[in-house]
Amino acid sequence: MVKTERDCAVKQVLGSAWPLLLGILLLMVGNGMQGSLMGIRGAIESFSTTQLSIVSSGYFIGILIGSRISPEMIRRVGHVRVFAALGSFISAAMILFPAVTEVWVWFMLRVILGLSFSGVYVVAESWLNNAADNKHRGQALSLYMIAQMMGIVAGQAILNLADPAGFILFVIPSVLVSIAFAPILLSASPTPAFTTTKGMTLRELFVVSPTGIVGMCCVGMAFGALFGMGAIWGAQAGLSVAEISLFISAIFLGGMVLQLPIGWLSDRMDRRILILLCALAGAAAGLLGWIGGSSFTVILIAGFILGGTSNPLYSLLIAYTNDYLESDDMAAASGGLIFATGIGSICGPMLTGWTLGTLGPSGYWLYLALVMAALAAYVLYRMTQRQSIYAEEDDYDAVSYAMVSPTASAVAVELAQEVFAENAETDDEYVNVSENDTKRENEPLD
Repeated sequence: MVKTERDCAVKQVLGSAWPLLLGILLLMVGNGMQGSLMGIRGAIESFSTTQLSIVSSGYFIGILIGSRISPEMIRRVGHVRVFAALGSFISAAMILFPAVTEVWVWFMLRVILGLSFSGVYVVAESWLNNAADNKHRGQALSLYMIAQMMGIVAGQAILNLADPAGFILFVIPSVLVSIAFAPILLSASPTPAFTTTKGMTLRELFVVSPTGIVGMCCVGMAFGALFGMGAIWGAQAGLSVAEISLFISAIFLGGMVLQLPIGWLSDRMDRRILILLCALAGAAAGLLGWIGGSSFTVILIAGFILGGTSNPLYSLLIAYTNDYLESDDMAAASGGLIFATGIGSICGPMLTGWTLGTLGPSGYWLYLALVMAALAAYVLYRMTQRQSIYAEEDDYDAVSYAMVSPTASAVAVELAQEVFAENAETDDEYVNVSENDTKRENEPLD
């Protein structure tokens, strides 16, 4: 019965949002392909690891800037114009990389890409929110994130179709991005009303959930290294283009495959323990890559585990933070969570570049191991400072985990928190009804 209802929900979401999901899939094929290609081509152009780490951080700087200015752009000129304009910027920036092989130019192009993708995410996720009703928001968000990851994985396969030293591999993502906007802009979906929630300050959010803020920063540092520096590390380590594409694919396949079991556990156990276990598994995977990095099989396993722990950790930390917030404050917390992740994502490539330059290829794995170990250590510390709220629950089984990517905009994070709040209200109603039924059962008969 539950399976049938879930299948019907998926079909309903696909029926109303397939143009958006198809467009995002194609968009992420181009984005995933370009991100890896930049690292490979940078090595061919003899850019240093430090230079490439700065270029890579430019994307996350753009993401952070875009998260701030995109809402204002949408208010001024509307969703459709912002969407089309930013799509043009993305397509143009992607094709310019091989034309001017200067570090500062590449850095600016990556900033433009990050800013533009951030705005595109805001618009697309607003449409997604508008296309799904309250009952199907969770399924819509999951399908959206799966489409993103599938697109990035598919983009890695295309890297093997031509010589990265040439021009054609830069043309393909530019064309794919241009095509990606067609099904979305030509669909009959109405333009959604755009509203933003007044944010909670980072200080206020830290007081509520220190683990949430520190955890988000650590996840950003790990994700910035995995997504931003994976191909750069592969080129420095002497991997072939095919091997680099498989490595990046393993990272995102891990994130996609392990979301479901981690999400299921998240709603049935103390989330702090699950965060600790994920961080320890990620640290162990980093050590595995550090020790056995000469074996490509070991590299794939380590990448799969790191992707499968760091990506779900983002969603897990959102759910954990929401446990300490009132329903009305959950959406307001999204800005602080995204800002903490953004700062970590900017620092991640730069710190990774420094460790690569200092220790060589092994420094990549050591950096990831230390970041995940630091998160685990902080969670252990916080467990000594605050009693678990889950200890008071006899049967903790609230459905509140929602799949979200570390590059998601505030709209998607707010959408995930709305799912949490709606489920929390449903659980409260169920508890109240059950308590009333129990009281009636215990009342003496007339």
